[in-house]
Amino acid sequence: MERRHSCLRLRRRRCRHGSLGTACTGGRNAPLHNGHTGINERIKTEKSLHHNPLMELIKHECGIAMLRLLKPSSYYKEKYGTDRYGLSKMYLLMEKQHNRGQEAAGLGCVRLGAEPGTEYIFRERAEGTAAIQDIFARINAAIAGRPEERPFIGETYMGHLRYSTTGRSGLSYVHPFLRRNNWSARNLLLCGNFNLTNVPEILGELTGTGQHPRLMADTFLLLEQLGHALDRENERLYKKHHGAGLRGMELSEAIARDINTSNCLRRCAPTWDGGYAICGAVGNGDMFVIRDPNGIRPVFFHADGEQVVVASERPVIQTVFDLHADAVQELGPGCALTVDRDGSWRVEQILRPGAPLKCSFERIYFSRGSDADIYKERKALGGELARPVLRAIDGDLDNAVFSFIPNTAETAFYGMTEGLEDLLIHRKIEEIERMQADGTFTPERAEAILRKRVRREKVAVKDIKLRTFIAEGESRADLAAHVYDITYGTVRPGRDSLVIIDDSIVRGTTLKESIIRILDRLSPRRIVIVSSSPQVRYPDCYGIDMSRMGEFIAFRAAVELLKERGMQDVLREVYDLCKAQEGLPSRQLKNHVKRIYEPFTDGEISDKIAQMLTPEGTRAEVRIVYQSLDGMRRAIPGHRGDWYFSGNYPTPGGNRLVCRAYINYYEGNPEKRS
Repeated sequence: MERRHSCLRLRRRRCRHGSLGTACTGGRNAPLHNGHTGINERIKTEKSLHHNPLMELIKHECGIAMLRLLKPSSYYKEKYGTDRYGLSKMYLLMEKQHNRGQEAAGLGCVRLGAEPGTEYIFRERAEGTAAIQDIFARINAAIAGRPEERPFIGETYMGHLRYSTTGRSGLSYVHPFLRRNNWSARNLLLCGNFNLTNVPEILGELTGTGQHPRLMADTFLLLEQLGHALDRENERLYKKHHGAGLRGMELSEAIARDINTSNCLRRCAPTWDGGYAICGAVGNGDMFVIRDPNGIRPVFFHADGEQVVVASERPVIQTVFDLHADAVQELGPGCALTVDRDGSWRVEQILRPGAPLKCSFERIYFSRGSDADIYKERKALGGELARPVLRAIDGDLDNAVFSFIPNTAETAFYGMTEGLEDLLIHRKIEEIERMQADGTFTPERAEAILRKRVRREKVAVKDIKLRTFIAEGESRADLAAHVYDITYGTVRPGRDSLVIIDDSIVRGTTLKESIIRILDRLSPRRIVIVSSSPQVRYPDCYGIDMSRMGEFIAFRAAVELLKERGMQDVLREVYDLCKAQEGLPSRQLKNHVKRIYEPFTDGEISDKIAQMLTPEGTRAEVRIVYQSLDGMRRAIPGHRGDWYFSGNYPTPGGNRLVCRAYINYYEGNPEKRS
């Protein structure tokens, strides 16, 4: 698979699926080895993580889309001129979320009222960046080839977009998963945007019922767990209706009519620890989506007289159905949206809500910026950086040029430069007032002051034609340094500071091997790299592929500072504390890794990062400015999920993961996952 360049930022990759469906960031449940090679040896292995300057491969969650049509197909045929209305909407819902998964996709469909002996559950999956187009091309061909069977013309649709992060490939790992049964109400399609941190406990719950799951992977176990609960719900209704004298298809129809998927969710969901948006479609026509109690993973929905629709992002639903923002609702933490066979729908509180800790990275980077609130928040993130940036250039706006890399940072760039413009206006007022006070005011001097502007330039443009996968070693690094074309003449050599803003600086590999080298060709006096997000210091276990401590430049900088100041004993102490609590219940665990950062200010770590990421031979001074936690919280008040910055995990599984990640790091096993 071709690797794609990602400059300073968090790489826009989404979920992963492990063996036969490790859910959206699975692969963390592989057996761990206990070899101890010592902290000095890990330096060698750590380098292997950063050998490729194009490998800023932090990946994120998947995209989900569900649609339940509430009218018969004849209604849509008459009103919209096609019986493929549902398929058309699903295509748009998936394509508009292509940013959330470009490695694979899947679509499932359930048709109501099918005669026995005919198919009523359809599924199509494909891999590759053109997966969505491939899926719908096959579906169109199937409809044209078998018009009498009407494949994929149904009432319930489930779509999924995948970003794998395990390196595994094959359709076996692509959602939706399907559990088959001859009873319609026992069939289950499952997909989601999730990662669970307590897979061993779920496995124990299943084996406690006598089951023997074949794989230790969260998606697979969820399919079996929910499938088992669905079986129990079927058995409950079988006893009820059989006892009332129903038999045969009449009995089957009664069960299909009365299935309550909320009962299944209440049976299973209390055992889940993690961040999730889990979708299910039952063969009887029922549909559900459930969100984790902290609201970590996003879910939005709209319902009217024609359909109920679910997606990962609000503007996707707005665009596809031409709706105002207030017509699209956010599913509450711990809630489930369920749609029954008859089309009636409801939102129920399945789990008690926890602290509201929605993922802040959704707002900073991952979600589409066309959402009205996200756009404002990203501008606010930039605005929060205006004063720190002004300090980084020693207040010299007259000799500074501002730009952004990549395009996703453009909104924060607007906010930052608008904030600088506001500061400049205050300066202008003060200068004019001083002239008036000391009697030196002239129209010419006032005009010169008023003409001052914040200088914005398009400094770098990505060369999308350039590919580096054909090269190795030094030649790859050399090619990486040419991925962006620079605009000559935008910077006055030896005089201007060049300020570049990005969404985030996480690993810093590409920054060191490519971006700073490129910018230094313009001969600025100073290069200031600005991150609209705070320092990423801790692993994630709820959907983002950030599970190895050695990946984070902030962590590596803190370790170097400890060594420089003769405090390396802290590294061993943290290791001992983490090892000592390995056997404790999850709720008793603490995040001892915080101690590594405690001796230092944010500024000290940022300065060390700048030193570590400055390539040899760079002529310009390099400074790095990160967003502060307080600034981020002011800009994004509704999304307080910041554990990757603060180390404050919302569920017990998070503390277990961070301690295991540090143990792996200290023992020289950086390739391992928690």
